[in-house]
Amino acid sequence: MGFEDIRKRIEEISKLMNLSEKEIDVLLNFKRIVRKELEVNGKKYLAFRILHNDSLGPGKGGIRFHPEVSEDEVKSLSFWMSLKNSLMGLPFGGAKGGVKVKPKELTKKEIEELSRAYIRSFYEVLGQDKDIPAPDVYTNSEIMGFMLDEFEKIKDSHEFGMITGKPIELGGCKFREEATSKGGFLVLKEFLKFLNIDKSKLKIGVQGFGNVGFNVAKMLYQDGFKIVCVSDSRGGILDENGLNIFEVKKEKEKSGSVVNYKGKKITNQELLESDVDLLILAALENQITEENANRIKANYILELANGPVTSEADEILNKKEVIIIPDILANSGGVVASYFEWVQNRCGNIFEDDYLEKRFENIMINSFKKVYEFSNEKNLNMRTAAYIIAIKRILDAERARGTI
Repeated sequence: MGFEDIRKRIEEISKLMNLSEKEIDVLLNFKRIVRKELEVNGKKYLAFRILHNDSLGPGKGGIRFHPEVSEDEVKSLSFWMSLKNSLMGLPFGGAKGGVKVKPKELTKKEIEELSRAYIRSFYEVLGQDKDIPAPDVYTNSEIMGFMLDEFEKIKDSHEFGMITGKPIELGGCKFREEATSKGGFLVLKEFLKFLNIDKSKLKIGVQGFGNVGFNVAKMLYQDGFKIVCVSDSRGGILDENGLNIFEVKKEKEKSGSVVNYKGKKITNQELLESDVDLLILAALENQITEENANRIKANYILELANGPVTSEADEILNKKEVIIIPDILANSGGVVASYFEWVQNRCGNIFEDDYLEKRFENIMINSFKKVYEFSNEKNLNMRTAAYIIAIKRILDAERARGTI
């Protein structure tokens, strides 16, 4: 899914919202696009930091290290961050960064050098009041620590709030690592409650068994849900009687993939098209497309990845009455936890875990209720409802600034 796909969605939603040309331009244009070439051990890597909109506050969004990183992808991701932050009521705009690299081919030292090189190239557009990065695909708290250190060396001062998802010792937030999964779990539980769906009747498939996919599978398994299939980049496994998620995790840690666990071996495509009630998409974008949407058997989809369903697939699934809990709602737990970390770093006050967990739960559940109730009231699918709510807040902020 590229930015043209987003453009198509905005054009459709603009008709529902009766947006002016100026309002559409505000949504489709970018505040800042920065491209750089990083060099590590004589090899060069294309890198980006893109700020979509900052009417609600400084930019906020992760940095990914991935071989398929492109300007089009980072633009799309920064746009979704604008909507996500707006939808959750956070004081952030939307931004994203990335480096086109195969991180598995680099040594740990080279990863550190790449992380520091990124900051040396982009430090002028970053900062706690400008644009605040976080972990994303193939980046983690350790990498955020390297980036913070390099930024502070350049600035010759401490600024913990310039980046989130850091190690606890550097001002990180304790539950940031599981926050995306936890947010999706809370939203899903609330959704099932609203529809009065018995969890014992559900068969679940989880695509993606990295940090987000494993943690949401773990939470569901511990809560008594039946997960019948999971997959990672090498393929998947299926067991109609249900998988022991902790045993699957042990196998992945031992052999590098879930495919070596006992059970029927399946491909990622077969997992998507498997006979499950609920499909959780926790891998990458563009997983359900026009080509395979008609073969999807699930009644419900939870999007924990960004943009896993294309707009063409959306139309097909909506006609099939598949209910999708969209990415900008379902996977926003990570940025909510990042917001807590940023606030603590800014004010120097460490909040109690119980307080943060309760606040987190309230934000996630109230955001879900707002989207679900609006979708029912206006007879819209949940993605369209979430987009309208998020876009309205951004445009209201632009109007308050006098820019439109």
